[in-house]
Amino acid sequence: MESPTHYTRGSIEVWDFIRDQDLNYHLGNAIKYVCRAGFKDASSKTEDLKKAIHYLENELQHTPTISVPPRASYGVPYPVWDTECDEQPDYATGFDR
Repeated sequence: MESPTHYTRGSIEVWDFIRDQDLNYHLGNAIKYVCRAGFKDASSKTEDLKKAIHYLENELQHTPTISVPPRASYGVPYPVWDTECDEQPDYATGFDR
């Protein structure tokens, strides 16, 4: 089956990009509508962009807002960092040269 021309511009089809990036339903649809805006039908550009915004707003509504600051040491997030080692010397970098 041949894909519509408004999805086949460039070197990769939109659905291949969405799949390659492992995007969920809402983000995938936002990308789809941004990519086809003005190309499926020149008069539908505004509607396609509004649809993309709609999907992005829905994604934002369902995205947790919990922000975990990275640790100063190599940017390891707190949930991954073993707090029992906080007071231990850093043996990997503490050797005499």
